[in-house]
Amino acid sequence: MAWGNAVLSENQNDVEACLTERGYQADISTRVTAESTSSALFSTVASRGRQALRGKGVNDGFARIIGASEALREVLDLVRIVAPTDSTALIEGETGTGKELIARAIHEHSSRRDRSFVKLNCAAIPLGLLESELFGHERGAFTGAVACKVGRFETADRGTLFLDEIGDIPLELQAKLLRVLQEGEFERLGSTQTQRVDVRLVAATNRDLADMVSKKQFRSDLYYRLNVFPIAVPPLRDRLQDIPLLVEHFVKTFSEQMGKQIHDVPAEVMEALVSHSWPGNIRELQNFIERSVILSSGNVLYTPLASLKSAAVAESLGAITPEDAEQDHSRKTLEQTRWVISGPNGAAVRLGIKRSTLYFRMQKLVISRPNREPVPA
Repeated sequence: MAWGNAVLSENQNDVEACLTERGYQADISTRVTAESTSSALFSTVASRGRQALRGKGVNDGFARIIGASEALREVLDLVRIVAPTDSTALIEGETGTGKELIARAIHEHSSRRDRSFVKLNCAAIPLGLLESELFGHERGAFTGAVACKVGRFETADRGTLFLDEIGDIPLELQAKLLRVLQEGEFERLGSTQTQRVDVRLVAATNRDLADMVSKKQFRSDLYYRLNVFPIAVPPLRDRLQDIPLLVEHFVKTFSEQMGKQIHDVPAEVMEALVSHSWPGNIRELQNFIERSVILSSGNVLYTPLASLKSAAVAESLGAITPEDAEQDHSRKTLEQTRWVISGPNGAAVRLGIKRSTLYFRMQKLVISRPNREPVPA
């Protein structure tokens, strides 16, 4: 194709974060990149990360991750730094950005790479079964427990446990999770025998845990225990130059799966794809390209661009989301205080939150003062 070479994924069903040296070279106006706490961490390790990259391809060691944007490179630099340690990592980002791929990359670059990588989506398990899934249970511990069950922590012993959507863990379980993270021990449900494990935890969330802590929806001690090394995965709208690479990769992948030979993506189609906001991020782009390959009958990719425009119009006409309301309220408060954040008359006091929480909210919601640079971490 005319849009550069993509790097094939070892697992074609994974949502790709995506990295390659040959990027889309057209002049795309870069949008303001949302930063988070990991930006501050990155500033202290950037020089070490850049030095590690010298003499290597930018995707060395990340065969399944494709992309050329600076935002993604910063994420991979952080992965290189934290992976050799046993420290807990907290991956933050919107749904569909590829947080699981980053978690798997941390495991594969660690000393535990030859051990198990166990994953659990905390939001997908009913509340009554989540404790059993995490810690296991003994026979007869509850109705239906006809046999002893080993939990995910025991399965991941000496390996890595990836807990996705960790913000959905109920408060009553958070204390038990904190204990196993701090002391490495727990009891199965219905048992008095203490189990000991050596597990490296990587957690992910698309929620603002700091805000949840302020609202008493998440334990502060667990949050600080998880937030040892935060990594913010950028949304696709902040990685516009990666879209052509992703498009080519998905076209090639789905063409091979469906026995088609699609070699060309029209320039006007690529421009439309680059200009779309992709609220569902890479997962949405992947599904759209799969649908396009299905509809294509020749060598040229046929894309139902009208459906993208309809979705964009529906989104603009839809009801205001809680995030939009939060952004509007925060911006108005900042304007009323003339963008003074701290102090007795600052915006943080008026909003009833800490200054650090307001900084995080401004970064997450991409709130910046007119004619100024984005808020620093």
